[in-house]
Amino acid sequence: MMTRTTPFPSQSVRVEAMNSFFSKVYRWMAMGLILTAITAHMAASSAMLTEFIFGSGFTLPFLIVLELGLVLGISAGLNRLSASMATGLFLLYSLLNGLTLSYVLLLYTGESVFSAFLTTAGMFGFTSVYGLYTKRDLTSWGSFLMMGLFGLILAGLVNLFLRSGMTQFVISILGLLIFLGLTAWDTQMLRNMGASFGERVEEEGVRKLALLGALKLYLDFVNIFLYLLQFMGRRR
Repeated sequence: MMTRTTPFPSQSVRVEAMNSFFSKVYRWMAMGLILTAITAHMAASSAMLTEFIFGSGFTLPFLIVLELGLVLGISAGLNRLSASMATGLFLLYSLLNGLTLSYVLLLYTGESVFSAFLTTAGMFGFTSVYGLYTKRDLTSWGSFLMMGLFGLILAGLVNLFLRSGMTQFVISILGLLIFLGLTAWDTQMLRNMGASFGERVEEEGVRKLALLGALKLYLDFVNIFLYLLQFMGRRR
């Protein structure tokens, strides 16, 4: 008797692979955020660390350049890195970012930081879920959002000299919208990546891609938080 093959087994495999992949992505992202929060709290609570980071004109710029190098290194050199090395670099970046973000706890009240964090979690969760489950193709958003991001960086640099409150307000609104859009776009990109794995995928490769995805969503989350804090934060 002849039988027909059905697409359901392969579809089930793809869904399972995607769910497993996203579980790794969100788990690493959460681990990075927790490490950043703990490090920021420890740095803000230590007079010695605060003086070391913000007391000179060298340490903070050095940390920022080092963080940028780590992001570029993980993103561009992922194929050449082992999974263990990629993991170490991601955790190192999260730790260093906690040092540089400790100024948030020094500048704003704890209540406003906590409120901004909860609001960020809600907004990030909503847009990420949208990107994960929407049937709309968000590919076209990519170039538009990247152009907006470069424009945002340029506007921020210009405003360092202008010191315009209104310009900063507009930058904050645009920054919030851009990173919310990037959250949905990145999530859909990762969804498509996870769905394309199939049955034969090396675990090390999946782990490295999960770390890269976690880094992207981590950056989206942190930037949403920082822009929200400019609206919600109450200074000490």
